[in-house]
Amino acid sequence: MTAPPPSDDQAKRIVAVTLDDESIGRSGPDIEHERAIAIYDLIEQNLFAPEGVDVAGPFALHLGITSNRLMFDIRKEDGSPVVTHLLSLTPFRRIVKDYFMICDSYYQAIRTATPDKIEAIDMGRRGIHDEGSRTLQERLKGKVRIDFETARRLFTLITVLHWKGEGG
Repeated sequence: MTAPPPSDDQAKRIVAVTLDDESIGRSGPDIEHERAIAIYDLIEQNLFAPEGVDVAGPFALHLGITSNRLMFDIRKEDGSPVVTHLLSLTPFRRIVKDYFMICDSYYQAIRTATPDKIEAIDMGRRGIHDEGSRTLQERLKGKVRIDFETARRLFTLITVLHWKGEGG
């Protein structure tokens, strides 16, 4: 008896995420925590459908920075290559810089500020994160279809990689 074909939802998703060791710089516990949560949440729930390829998922995604470009190395679950997309980092530079500045403020505020101040900083942080997520969706248009929540989780991972790419 053969197994039923994967449902459409199961085929259009990421089941494994790795980050390029060469791309990841040293980071503090706050960044490591964000990365671990983003990977966990991403694998738990996502929409990820490479366009223009005749390959069904689920997919494994390897993210890295190579030659000052963001690399999306998309593979089948068994590791066989599907497609690699290289995206310019330029559209992300200001957003990532702003995001890290506000994250620093947020992590400092959690230790000393009033709840109102923490909430205001967190709202700003989420706004910048949303902007980065929308930019990612735009940059992947025609390459990979992702929903907004998937874009948010991927943007978190991109900030980890981009941080070293900026010399952080």
